[in-house]
Amino acid sequence: MTTLAPTLLVVQHIDREGPDLVAEIALEQGMSIQTIRPDQGEPLPDPISTQNTIALLLGGPMSVEDRHQDALAWMQRELEWLTFWHQQQKPVLGICLGAQLLAVAAGGSVKPLQVGLPPQPLKEVGFGAIHWQTEPSQEPLLRGLQPSEMVLHWHGDRIQLPPAATLLGSSLHCPEQVFRIAKHAVGLQCHFELSRSNLERWIEEDHDTIVSAMGPEGPERLRQGHERFGESVQQQGRIFIRNTLRLLSARTTKP
Repeated sequence: MTTLAPTLLVVQHIDREGPDLVAEIALEQGMSIQTIRPDQGEPLPDPISTQNTIALLLGGPMSVEDRHQDALAWMQRELEWLTFWHQQQKPVLGICLGAQLLAVAAGGSVKPLQVGLPPQPLKEVGFGAIHWQTEPSQEPLLRGLQPSEMVLHWHGDRIQLPPAATLLGSSLHCPEQVFRIAKHAVGLQCHFELSRSNLERWIEEDHDTIVSAMGPEGPERLRQGHERFGESVQQQGRIFIRNTLRLLSARTTKP
């Protein structure tokens, strides 16, 4: 019997933050793609009746902790939906804001990223390394990767992992960069998925965040970083994304 490839349900929160390499690899693997915009009032599907589907929750400049504001009421509804989706052990990949929502849905929390003593707020923006907390050959998500990989950082919050989560990757300033919950949920605070063309759009549209994190030279440093590291980040990102979609696709066949 032929197994039908799953649908990738893209939950997008802002125009500029799309699925990029995740969509590219999903199509390579024969998946269909459906995009939903909760921020525009579009309803999310019933987790019980939705079968053979991987949810991809993308990023955005908003904070999970702002979900009780009237203008962000859609995010509270999304979190309630995601909590039920997770409880049903439906497969899900969360990136950046999506990873933070996943952590909260699973019983964790999110707080501002701070460093030093006394604690000082930090926005982690730019190309930088993460290191894996386990030997890559021993973890299905990490097979084919080096012990440390370059990624793109773009956040100012920190995840407090739920008890059921397994921490897989950390950066110098933010320990909770990559995590897995059982075999059905993966969270990625950093970015492996971003294409060069969309990076330029992020730089243009999120200029103030970049300058506040990196100074007035920040936009040019990001462009230079992409020239130096971008090809490698995307190459290694493709490995991670393929591993992740294979793992999560296997969950779509589970009862």
